[in-house]
Parts: sequence; C-alpha cells; structure tokens
Amino acid sequence: MQWTDRTRQVKIFLVIAAIIIAVASLLVSHSLTHDLSVQEKSKMQVWAEAMKSLSAADENTDLSLVLKVLDENHTIPVVVLDNDGKVTEFRNLVIKARNAQDSLNYVTSQGLQMKVAGQVIRIALSKNHNDYIDVCYDDSLMLKRIAIYPYVQLGVVMLFVIVAIFALLTSKRAEQNKVWVGLSKETAHQLGTPISSLMAWITILKESYPDDELLPEMDKDVKRLKLIADRFSKIGSIPEPVPASLNDVLRHVVDYMDRRTSKKIEMRTELPTDDIIINMNSSLFEWVIENLCKNAVDAMGGKLGCITLRLEETENRVYVEVSDTGKGIKKKDIRNIFRPGFTTKDRGWGLGLSLAKRIVEEYHHGKIYVKSSEVGKGTTFRIELRKE
Repeated sequence: MQWTDRTRQVKIFLVIAAIIIAVASLLVSHSLTHDLSVQEKSKMQVWAEAMKSLSAADENTDLSLVLKVLDENHTIPVVVLDNDGKVTEFRNLVIKARNAQDSLNYVTSQGLQMKVAGQVIRIALSKNHNDYIDVCYDDSLMLKRIAIYPYVQLGVVMLFVIVAIFALLTSKRAEQNKVWVGLSKETAHQLGTPISSLMAWITILKESYPDDELLPEMDKDVKRLKLIADRFSKIGSIPEPVPASLNDVLRHVVDYMDRRTSKKIEMRTELPTDDIIINMNSSLFEWVIENLCKNAVDAMGGKLGCITLRLEETENRVYVEVSDTGKGIKKKDIRNIFRPGFTTKDRGWGLGLSLAKRIVEEYHHGKIYVKSSEVGKGTTFRIELRKE
C-alpha cells in the first residue's frame, strides 16, 4: 500500500507540475502576443499615414521619409483597397496563383478577409470622406508562431508526463513481480518439508488404523497442500497449457468448497452437457475460481446465500461466471479491486484478485472483470477465454 500511495503521489505531482507549466506558458505567451499585436497595429497606423501622405503628395513633397516608412515593412502582410474594393497595393503576401488575374483575385480575397476580421485602418483622402483607402493587414508570421508555440510546448510537456508515468508504472510492476515471484517460490519451498512429513505420517497412520474414516479426508487435505505449493512454485514461470475440461475444473472447485464452507451457503453449477475442452493450466485456473468463491463466501458474512458457477461457450469464446448473493461492491471500488494492495476486508493483503487477473490475462490470454454488482444483492465476476 505504501508503494501504491507513493506512486499515486508522484503521478499527482507530475500532473500538477504539467498543469502549472502549461498555464504559465499560456499566460506568458498571451502577454507576449498581446504586446506584439499592439506594436504591429501601431506600425500599421504609421504605415497607413505614410500611404495617406503618398496619395496626397505633389511635385513639391519630399517623399524620402514616406518611402522609407513604406519600405521598412518586411513582415506584416498588408493589402490596400480603394473605396471600390480594388487592390491598389499589397506587401508580404505569399501568392498562390497561376496567372496575373488569379493573383489579383487571390490578393483581393485576402484583403477582404482581413477587413471582415476587423484588421483594417481606413484613411480618408478627402474632407467629405467619399474618397478613402482601407489598409487591411494580418498578423505577422512571428506573431502567429508565438501564438501557437505554447500549445506545442503543452503537447511536449504532456508527452513527457505520460512517458514519466509509464516508466514509473513499469518500474513499479517490475518490482512487484520480483516480490511476488520471490515470495511465492519461498512459500513453496517452505511448505515442501512439512508436507512431505505429513504425507509420511499419514502413510504410517493408514497402516496402523486402516479403517479410520478421518484418514482419507486428512489425505485429501495434505494433497491439497501439495497442490497449493505446486501452484506457488509455478508463479514467475510460464506453465505449458494443456487441453483440459473446464467442466471438471468447476466441479473440483465446488466439491472442495462445499466441504469447507458453512451449510448456510449453497454451491450451484450451471454447466453444459458436453465437456468444454481448452488449453490451460488446470492447477492455476482452478485457484482463480477458488479465490473468487472464497471472496464470495467472505462477502456473505456467514449469512444464508448462494454461489453459482456458470459455464457458457460461443463459437470463439468461453465464459465462466461466478455469482454470489453477498453484500456487493461499491461502484467507486470496482475499478480498484484488481489493483495490488487494495482490499475491503479488515484482514487481507489485497493480492488475491490481482494474482487472479495475472493468471487469467498473462497465462491464459483471457480477461476477467466485474460483470455486475449491486450493494446488498451480490456480485458476478466473468472470465472470458479464447478457444484455440
């Protein structure tokens, strides 16, 4: 749980840092864009006045300063339209046309678009304002780049955060896998010696008390311990799947659970008449079903209830469902139940469903999820397996 909490804190920190960087970048970019826009508008007003001076010039006017102002505009796209909407001058436009007429039409359309967008300065050439020119302008390439830059930066920051979180989760999963594998193999090793000893003692007891009715049950439990140890020893390796009957697996689970649970809990099966044979590791898959059944028993809290194991098949898939009439799962907990360390029990490591998910998905290439759950009525888990 401590690892999980620390990982969640790091993820939250990375997301918050990304948001702060993005917001700061947007604010700075907006401020720069606004300042540059004001500066460009001021330049265009000076440029428009120069155009007015040029239009009103006579043979005695010194045009050197006017022409210098007009020629210094190398960045801002500008189109000058007369009062009839005809182009009289344009600068800094990349023209996409094949001939002179197409060029004129293109420049005219660009000028009208600037005018409609409100980027226009009207200069009256006469006192009655009947004769005028419209100086239409657009943002410079630099201004457009500055406006787009923060969004590009935001994308880079988000990509960095995603990569960092992915690396963090991968590292976490690798560390958890090492812990699980080590713990499982050590558990199998530690169980080996007492199980062998118990098997020897049962053999001696059978010779001394051949008619004792309890010895067969003790023998079953010891064999069960041996099976559990075998399961633990296989964690971390990829067991070879072999054809096996899902019907038999579910029957074994029901037989085992029925003998070891309260009589208040009824075990039911809904199995097809014909055996469903698929490639699987029977020992590990049986453990998955047992784990779901034990969780169902815990969910009923010693009250009357029913656990139903259902097996169905389609042309390409096989479905195994484990339903109970227990207390159900809260909606906010459903997405976390397969997360290592998460548990709603007072006692528990929160690893059972996580290991079950790993066995189903990694070893059997299937899928396990909560099909339905309602608080106070029960839960149904579904396992989907592909038929090969």
